[in-house]
Amino acid sequence: MPIIDAQLHAYERDHPGRPWHAVLTGPPEVTGDQTVATLDAAGVDGAILVSAFTMYRYDASYALEVHKRHPDRFALIKPVDPANPAVAEIIADWKRTPGAVAVRMLLVRGNYSLDPADPGLNRVLAEAARLSMPVNLHIAGRLDQGIELIRRHPDTQIIVDHLGLVQPHEPPLPAEPWAELPRVLTLAKEPNVAIKVTGACTLSHESFPYNDIWDPVCRLIDAFGVDRCMWGTDWTRAVKFLTYAQGVDAFRVTDRISDSDKAKLMGGTLTRIYGWAPQRH
Repeated sequence: MPIIDAQLHAYERDHPGRPWHAVLTGPPEVTGDQTVATLDAAGVDGAILVSAFTMYRYDASYALEVHKRHPDRFALIKPVDPANPAVAEIIADWKRTPGAVAVRMLLVRGNYSLDPADPGLNRVLAEAARLSMPVNLHIAGRLDQGIELIRRHPDTQIIVDHLGLVQPHEPPLPAEPWAELPRVLTLAKEPNVAIKVTGACTLSHESFPYNDIWDPVCRLIDAFGVDRCMWGTDWTRAVKFLTYAQGVDAFRVTDRISDSDKAKLMGGTLTRIYGWAPQRH
């Protein structure tokens, strides 16, 4: 089974031709070629390239350029704006785009309504269901709204971003970074919901191999089932906590889950839900 990272970001340096909207934690650039070299060095076969919202908002043009150069290594996810009246057409167009496997909606960003009945938020999930397009949903910090919104759309394949938990961009780590996990686990009752075990190592109070993450991570796997859990690093947001290789090896070398569960967590679940696998030569 290939090893596939469920979320990383690639971006070029800020320049007038494609200016950044804001600065994301990480190096001044992480190009597609640099990202491929990083994957190769860590023994990772491919990744879901999530267009960086902080820099590019709803413009996925750089991610598309990277995919064109490395189509066998990356699949693509772009953020969509629920306040855009044309969002349904945007999702339909993305569905037709080579390499696209999902859209993303971030409840934690922008001036989006706090109302789970908001027409724009619901339009995204309804249109995605109509097109059989999965939706990555970032609900950390807005769990009440996110949970209610998810329950309104049982026919939409939803992937909850980053364990559903607020994750830091730099130290220090909060004393109880897993405090909201019990509320996240209530979503395990919804069969259309999967969850990304991304950025978990940034919630550790220990050094590599971050053994203190495994009790909460195993609670999550037990609740959802490993067939609805997918590993990832959230590289490069995690750069101030660990290296890319550490984010891979912490899961690859652990004895807390079986080899067969590792194969699902680190690639198999992602391949099934997104319908994509890398073709590493």
